[in-house]
Amino acid sequence: MASTSFNRAQFIEKLTSTSKVDFEEKALRLFQYQATHNPIYSAYMASLGKDTKAIQEVTQIPFLPIEFFKSHQVITGTRTTNEKVFESSGTTGKQTSRHYVQALSLYDKVSQAFFEEIYGSVHDYHILALLPSYLERDSSSLVHMVAHFIKQSGEGGFYLHDQQALIDQVALLKKNTTSKILVIGVTFALLDIAQTYQPDWRGVIVMETGGMKGRRKEITREEVHHILKTHLNITQVHSEYGMTELLSQAYAPKEGHFYLPQWTCIYLRDINDPFSLHTQRQSGGINMIDLANIDSCAFIETKDIGRWTANGALEILGRIDNTDIRGCSLLTF
Repeated sequence: MASTSFNRAQFIEKLTSTSKVDFEEKALRLFQYQATHNPIYSAYMASLGKDTKAIQEVTQIPFLPIEFFKSHQVITGTRTTNEKVFESSGTTGKQTSRHYVQALSLYDKVSQAFFEEIYGSVHDYHILALLPSYLERDSSSLVHMVAHFIKQSGEGGFYLHDQQALIDQVALLKKNTTSKILVIGVTFALLDIAQTYQPDWRGVIVMETGGMKGRRKEITREEVHHILKTHLNITQVHSEYGMTELLSQAYAPKEGHFYLPQWTCIYLRDINDPFSLHTQRQSGGINMIDLANIDSCAFIETKDIGRWTANGALEILGRIDNTDIRGCSLLTF
């Protein structure tokens, strides 16, 4: 059984070096800490009649339904201030999720570490964002992450409200820079550029973050990628998957096949029975362990549906029962 003793600083220091071998030990140690020191998670455990000390395997850990981030302050430990509160987007009258972040340095560390594991150093990139600027949407975790990357690279900017300026900048960079060019943005804006302007973006990394709610008819990721590849003259479309309630992201370098950091783990559950969780299940509701969620809750029952591919990547298939579309789909509302 994992000890209830927990050293936050040491845990953070070793977080990004987590391996498959020690993931379970770290997850159980964090679980014991959060089950004791997170009032909401502790109450949820009690409502299920779970004995914290009896849980000795990761698959026995209960996952907190993501809706709790809308109705409660999901906080581990005692603190009176938070450096940041990330908030999901939403339509008027809709309750939004809030993630109380004790230290932005942790979010910056884990987001940059996994981006660089997949794509190489951010210093090698010129990053152009089809997202609201940080001043417009500073409560968005996605916008904060991209702003951090731009600051680290020293090259880039936000262009959501001036698509022609973005197109001109990409054309200029293709002629005059040896840096890699990354255009990252909400799906509807990328589709607008592709179908209206049809620029030649050969050699540019184009990354969609999802998001069509209220702007365009919802279409499948495969259809989105086909349109973008056809009209932007590119061979692959990259994808990013993240959410307000988590501090870590997944990336799909091609075909919507997502890879996750070693300090996260996904278990798929029966969509009709949230407590039916098997390690061998090939499709179902996504339960996520994100060890970076040290200060909130690391064990989240999401409302997304996924399936494993033959090569061990994850495909995101959609949402369960048409639940609210989160994050970047509503970023500009």
